[in-house]
Amino acid sequence: VQLQASGGGLVQAGGSLRLSCAASRRTVSPSVMGWFRQAPGKERDFVAAISDDGSNTYYSESVEGRFTISRDNAKTTVYLQMHSLRPEDTAVYYCAARNGVVLATPQAEYDYWGQGTQVTVSS
Repeated sequence: VQLQASGGGLVQAGGSLRLSCAASRRTVSPSVMGWFRQAPGKERDFVAAISDDGSNTYYSESVEGRFTISRDNAKTTVYLQMHSLRPEDTAVYYCAARNGVVLATPQAEYDYWGQGTQVTVSS
């Protein structure tokens, strides 16, 4: 499975962006999709995850209430809608997929990774 992330860019603080991640095909069902991010000089951190049918989601505290993860299984695509962006949201954002039902947060739990897309939020 190959994942292709897109939608990053430069935005002012308070602005919005929507990231997309297209999968070349579905992983073994059920599958969880997630977003992670890595700021310069920092470790890759969990951002959000969504269950196979989209009914369950989980967010890190730092993005709860500002970001929304969703998926379109017909298009094998997962989205991350980001609002009220802050300079501290600046990072390379990665999408990932794992086989199973647990909305895992450790990156080691994910089996497939996209290449990352840069999000830069200016103050």
